[in-house]
Amino acid sequence: MKLPLQRVACGSSYVSDTEVAVYSCILRFQQVTRKFLCTLSELEISGEELDAAVDRLEELGLLRSHSKDPSLLVPVDPDLAAAALTAPIQESLQERRRQLDQISVEFGRLRAHFLEGRRRHAAGSIEVVGHLDEVRAALNRASNECQEEVLSSQPGGGRAPEVLEEAISRDTALLARGVRMRTLYNHTARFNAPSQAYVAVMSGLGAEYRTVHDPFGRLIVFDRDLAFIPDGDGSLGAVIVREPSVVSYLCSVFENAWAHARPFSDAAVDGLESVAKELDGTILRLLAAGYKDEAIGRRLGMSLRTTRKHVADIMDTLGAVSRFQAGVLAARAGLLDHDESEPDTGVGEAAAR
Repeated sequence: MKLPLQRVACGSSYVSDTEVAVYSCILRFQQVTRKFLCTLSELEISGEELDAAVDRLEELGLLRSHSKDPSLLVPVDPDLAAAALTAPIQESLQERRRQLDQISVEFGRLRAHFLEGRRRHAAGSIEVVGHLDEVRAALNRASNECQEEVLSSQPGGGRAPEVLEEAISRDTALLARGVRMRTLYNHTARFNAPSQAYVAVMSGLGAEYRTVHDPFGRLIVFDRDLAFIPDGDGSLGAVIVREPSVVSYLCSVFENAWAHARPFSDAAVDGLESVAKELDGTILRLLAAGYKDEAIGRRLGMSLRTTRKHVADIMDTLGAVSRFQAGVLAARAGLLDHDESEPDTGVGEAAAR
């Protein structure tokens, strides 16, 4: 049966008012000819309109010719006509549903492979190394494979001599291959004799070192595609990161800190008061933020004893009898937002003493 696609495409109804009127007349008589329909004044349509309506009703299956007399038109139950008309549509819909089900099943099989691949990729981009020996082995391997650049942030007042001895051989090999090395330390590393000696030797070989008053944390990046960061549980382990977006972000954090850092030099050469002033400014800000001596010492790489002496000297210089009063007096004096370009207020001289 040919479907009335034109009417469907145009969005019009399947049966017009004229066709309904013709169908109703035929129902009254059950069996009629076209000639008889033309004599019915109640239809009030032309012969051409009548023929078009009858043809359309036959097309829709609502009329059929009598089996014994083809000139007679016989009405058909609309439910039966609708069932015959919609059968191809139903079949098409069922076929579409079968296709949807097949796509869902087939692609569902691929989904399991996709999830497994993503899991493996995620596992490969983040690796937790729990033991110090394993961390050192991974660092040595990364150093041997490094070709272009090493970025490093090493918080703390100074590194242990045995650690520096191990680093010298590793870093010397890197520099010999033309690898650029840049390292950030705390300002307090300037007062550490082993760190001063190490920096002096490696700077002579081409390495670059700067210091900041409050580094962002420990970090080593090789060739901007492999990063080592501390394990979050506070152990001596490390997390190895290979995910490109994360490594790129860590590099941008380093570059920002590097841009605001000072070249490393012996504290006496750089000017004791200049270094102490910046340290005391940082201590003031941490005091005002509510940090305890232990936390300040960890952030600045100083021992607890040295930190307490700095705090005591600052409070004495400000004439404060409590931490809270020191913060208030420092804020009133504009010391909490001290800029290096401004003249010294005298607070930095406390550490120099």
